[in-house]
Amino acid sequence: MIEFRIATAGDIDLMMSSRLEMLHVVNDLSVDYEFSDELIDYSREYFLNGDQTTVLALDGQTVIGCASMSYMTIMPTFSHPTGKRAHLMNVYTNSNYRRQGIARRMVTMLIDDAWGKGATEISLDATESGHPLYESLGFKDSKECMVLVRT
Repeated sequence: MIEFRIATAGDIDLMMSSRLEMLHVVNDLSVDYEFSDELIDYSREYFLNGDQTTVLALDGQTVIGCASMSYMTIMPTFSHPTGKRAHLMNVYTNSNYRRQGIARRMVTMLIDDAWGKGATEISLDATESGHPLYESLGFKDSKECMVLVRT
């Protein structure tokens, strides 16, 4: 039976192993690719101290899926009176467990958590394969915003 739970600081090793597995797969990296200490350290720090919620899906002691919601607060507006917004990211299910509703369950848990924390908007960057799931949950496409990148 698959267990779904909100991760705690005690789950840091599970969150990190799942994030690194997801990054390997999504970026089509070789199995022997080594991530920089900087990426690992900042990821660990974010899981432990960032304004986020992560859901883990476990089969026994093995992480088979993860998803995270990052929170940010901006100046309140009429349409977003709390100023609290959320960004869904790193939704990942191990290939041996796909097409079983695992991602849907994790994302639904995070949506409920975000609304409970006062968020008025949830954004995400969808892969082509994730698009149908997000559309079925009510997400709508929007045009990309403008971005300034520090060089």
